[in-house]
Amino acid sequence: MAADRDRVGPPAPSPEVDRYLEALPPDQREGLGQLRAALRQALPGAREEIRYAMPAFVAEEVLVYYAANRGHLGFYPTASGIARFQAELAAWPCSKGAVRLSWEEPLPLDLLVDIARFRAEESRAKPRRRHRRGADSA
Repeated sequence: MAADRDRVGPPAPSPEVDRYLEALPPDQREGLGQLRAALRQALPGAREEIRYAMPAFVAEEVLVYYAANRGHLGFYPTASGIARFQAELAAWPCSKGAVRLSWEEPLPLDLLVDIARFRAEESRAKPRRRHRRGADSA
């Protein structure tokens, strides 16, 4: 996956994410499409995948998930993303790892991009464990 990590420019669109978005009602598709486009620009070293039935941006680990829910758009930057931006997120309902954004209001794209970039920096800074093949086999 080093080629994905060293990629310059936005990640290639994922056909699975395309299908996820195509299945949504037009208003939800538009909102998630705006978020997806902003995240693709902000996370050039990440790739798009479907994880836990939601679109996700993944580098060394999942950076953020997002999803269409009945009454809101869910943005899932993990607990660290919520904790780091707690003050900025005060206007929206949050849980330990999620933000609920209304379909009726403009998305705070700049804030969501800042959170995603923070997650990418945090992920890059984590030490990686190297697995040795055959070390435990005899």
